[in-house]
Amino acid sequence: MNSLYRWLLAFHIIAVIAWMAGVLYLWRLFVYHVEAKEQVVKDTLAVMEKKLYRIITMPALTVAFILGVSMIIYNPNLLNYHWMHGKLALAFFMIGITHMAGAVHKKLVRGECRLSSKTLRILNEVPTLLMIGIVLLVILQPF
Repeated sequence: MNSLYRWLLAFHIIAVIAWMAGVLYLWRLFVYHVEAKEQVVKDTLAVMEKKLYRIITMPALTVAFILGVSMIIYNPNLLNYHWMHGKLALAFFMIGITHMAGAVHKKLVRGECRLSSKTLRILNEVPTLLMIGIVLLVILQPF
């Protein structure tokens, strides 16, 4: 592997770790938000959610995406592997669940979110399952 590619890969992994930390915690905050009884708690959680989404999660997603695309541009042969197609598909689902979190946050702030804490707990597991799939595809390269 070329030195530039290793740098791209290293910073891509760092960005993905920050993105995953943000998205996993964000969905957990939504559970607390829905279960909160006092408005002051809901308001505090809303601020935490907003900052986590805008300052950590979305910038990390953006950097991970840019670096991932850069690695493919640098080494287009990556697109010849079926495991990479699977990884990219799961990554796009991860982007979707991240954007969905932004929409859920807005609804929570407006008091329009109709998702139960049970549903949010289930949605909280989706990024974890996607992450497991992505890691297994990248490390094991099964096909």
